[in-house]
Amino acid sequence: MSTIAVSRRATAAAVLRAEARLFLREPGSLFWVLLFPALLLAILGAIPSFREVDDELDGLRVVDLYVPVTVLLGLIVAGFQAMPPIVTGYRERGILRRMSTTPVPPSAVLGAQMVLHGTAALVSALLALTVGRLAYDVSLPSQPLGYGLALLLAVAAALALGSVVTALTRTSRIATAVGSAVLFPMMFCVGVWMPIQTMPDVLARIVETTPFGAAAQALGEAAAGDWPGWYHLGVLATWTVAATAVATRWFRWE
Repeated sequence: MSTIAVSRRATAAAVLRAEARLFLREPGSLFWVLLFPALLLAILGAIPSFREVDDELDGLRVVDLYVPVTVLLGLIVAGFQAMPPIVTGYRERGILRRMSTTPVPPSAVLGAQMVLHGTAALVSALLALTVGRLAYDVSLPSQPLGYGLALLLAVAAALALGSVVTALTRTSRIATAVGSAVLFPMMFCVGVWMPIQTMPDVLARIVETTPFGAAAQALGEAAAGDWPGWYHLGVLATWTVAATAVATRWFRWE
């Protein structure tokens, strides 16, 4: 039994290395997932009015509000735009079906893709935090444990929802189209065009019921030194569980 377990771990590690090499050869995904969020924050922070303290924002600056937005942007792109076409393409070309006849299970590929895109999303978040701190003196999260928990739940939600897109689309082209269609509403909910704190109350309450609206609020609370609200964490957990159930029910290897 131990030999089988060691063999499975070695197989999973080999698949992860192979998928990592392929992932690193995709400059488009690397840019949009890893670099674009930090670049967007740098551009927004360069606007002088965004660096001025606003009493209506409880003494914060607009650039302060955009840090959690850009932290979440990378994982949204990873979950909806980058991962689904890859896995769907493998299924479309029959790669997953052929793998089922080999010692390498198709689930190893799916697991590797989730690990890679989850890691890329976390690296993107770290880059955004670094740019905010070094370029615009944005304070680091005052409640790091709560911030980390909210971020991990947000990554899990993004990957689970991305898996739903993968499960319900038959080709990589359709997966790209659906991912793009979902991407823009999620970007609105996270606050790319209007931070949640500046939204009208009714709209803000609606947005907080979405996974990334809740994530943006949870990250903002942790950044201010408070433990993330259990409502926001609960919304994230609920979306993750529901999306995982849907993806598991409808995902097909061929």
